Amino acid sequence: MPPHTIAVLQALIVVFLWATSWVFVKIGLQDIPPVTFAGLRYFIAFLSLAVVLAFNESKREIRALSKRDWIGFLLLGLLFYAVTQGAIFVALAYLPAVTVNLLWSFSSVLVAILGATWLAERPTIMQWAGIALAIIGAVIYFYPVDIPQNQTIGVIVAFFGILTNALSSILGRDVNRSLKHNPLVVTVVSMGAGSILLLAAGVTVEGFPALRLGGWGVILWLALVNTAFAFTLWNHTLRTLSAVESSIINGTMMIWIPILAVLFLEETVTAKEIVGLVVTGLGTLIVQLRKPIANKD
Repeated sequence: MPPHTIAVLQALIVVFLWATSWVFVKIGLQDIPPVTFAGLRYFIAFLSLAVVLAFNESKREIRALSKRDWIGFLLLGLLFYAVTQGAIFVALAYLPAVTVNLLWSFSSVLVAILGATWLAERPTIMQWAGIALAIIGAVIYFYPVDIPQNQTIGVIVAFFGILTNALSSILGRDVNRSLKHNPLVVTVVSMGAGSILLLAAGVTVEGFPALRLGGWGVILWLALVNTAFAFTLWNHTLRTLSAVESSIINGTMMIWIPILAVLFLEETVTAKEIVGLVVTGLGTLIVQLRKPIANKD
């Protein structure tokens, strides 16, 4: 099998694993408080990746990190892991997975807008069209706006998480586009800092839950397979796939999550909501597909 075909299949496997994470999280939230749940997932993933780094030559880069590097990595860990991932788990505790999936798709839209200011990556006409399309899709999905009172907290947390996710994406691109640091080093340092803060906050506020065997199984699967293994395999595929190909494959997660939510979480999706999801997904895909072109300008 050609290497490119293998990379495509590997990337599709990773995206499918990431989509199943939403199902596992919803199931685990029945017994595990959200912040502690997220902290355990990423702390265990950090430990496993730290073991990998210990046997990798790139570990020498850690000693050469400057003070500015450390600040950037720690800030990335705070935004992307401690705040953003914590927000996803809290949002999923209050909202259906399909709704959180749609809201989270707006991260790429916000990244395109913020990137124009901080990274001098001006959105193209096509990107602006994609942004407009994504907004239209959201309006179709939510119209008429009727959010149950018990879901209000989830919506607020989701919007806050979308903002921090966009900020962390901008910071992550700023850190990685210099190509100075191995992605494994960036991931281990930032994930370590963020997961420790997240777990500490969860245990302090929520306490440490009395986990059953099934709960530990969900946490370990999410940490070792859907996080450590999946992120490593995804980074491996990036050596072969172009940015456009990766964006298209990553965009299929918006399709998988509603399907899995209906099949395994007994969530319902109306015809109107399906149209909204499709339109929003197309809009966010257009935004992402135009990024490589905008970067060359």
